[in-house]
Amino acid sequence: MEIMSISEITPDAIVLLKLGWIKLNVTILFTWITMGILILISLLATRRLSTGRKIGPWQNFLEAVVEILSSQIEEISQEKAEKYLSFIGTLFLFIVLSNLFTAVPGYVPPTGSLATTTALAACVFVAVPLYGIGNRGVLAYLKTFTTPSVFMLPFNVVSEITRILALAVRLFGNIMSESKIAAILLVVVPLVMPVFIHVLGLLTGFIQAYIFAVLTMVYITSATQGETE
Repeated sequence: MEIMSISEITPDAIVLLKLGWIKLNVTILFTWITMGILILISLLATRRLSTGRKIGPWQNFLEAVVEILSSQIEEISQEKAEKYLSFIGTLFLFIVLSNLFTAVPGYVPPTGSLATTTALAACVFVAVPLYGIGNRGVLAYLKTFTTPSVFMLPFNVVSEITRILALAVRLFGNIMSESKIAAILLVVVPLVMPVFIHVLGLLTGFIQAYIFAVLTMVYITSATQGETE
């Protein structure tokens, strides 16, 4: 029996347009669509900002999201959320929107692609040392890799890399598997089960976005405060 490669079970395999070495696949298309929706929501929420008692529904929604994210960030980091809100908030909103839109017929979640989740994890991989160096300085941050002994340096480096890779694989695996299970059940049991799986998938999608954001904040806090996991 032929074993499918990772590229064959993700949206990357569906190429919509090819111009030489440039390819437009489904993952890129729906990534752009998701980003466009986020931009549109931001424009709608901020075009008529008000500091009075009466605020629009979009501003009210956005303020609620910001407040929830800020409280979670402050609870984990024990610091003011402003420094981390834009990065953590963008990650969370992109992932949760990508996952929740699976309920829309025809929508293919970009987070169902290992390329997308690896790119998100790469952003975290870059952000962690940047925040760590920004808070503690270069020498103090690098010293964490030789704690408690210089012999721990290779193990700490490997740990740093593998935990970031785990972020990518965890998110990809959960979203991809949910999509494939729903598609299979749609053929086998075409009425009740796919609906149940989609509802469960929406919940899973939200939880996965939350876990990704929380773990990112934990890694950043570890780098900025020198705490061990």
